[in-house]
Amino acid sequence: MKKYFGVFLVAFLGLLLFTNTSASQAKTGIVFSKIRFDAALKKSNKTGKLIFIDAYTDWCGPCKKMAATTFRDKEIGEVFNENFINMKVEMEKEEDGEEIAARYRVRAYPTLLIIDGDGKLIKQVIGFQTKDRLMALAESVL
Repeated sequence: MKKYFGVFLVAFLGLLLFTNTSASQAKTGIVFSKIRFDAALKKSNKTGKLIFIDAYTDWCGPCKKMAATTFRDKEIGEVFNENFINMKVEMEKEEDGEEIAARYRVRAYPTLLIIDGDGKLIKQVIGFQTKDRLMALAESVL
């Protein structure tokens, strides 16, 4: 009985450690809001923050790489979470995707958009962005 209890205890502690590690990793980086584009515009006008949109598709390799690396960087997260309303929009599947693609002429992925509360395009960047390039993008509009 002690043997089974020991195995159970080790498995439980391992699971607990894995869960805590995953939770802390999930909190690092950019936190993307699950809001509609029109709600983001209203929120931008109310808060004075610009809107950052990651316009991506599920099949885009560079999009996946940025989601796994650049967007998870702690420093990037601190800057973007504090200064922007962050949105991720799957351009071919989400309701706002078609409107955003037409309005801002999104033709390649990933496309990163910085927009003000009136819907005016402030900055548009196409392609994979490293931490340094994404930080430079943020600094150029702040």
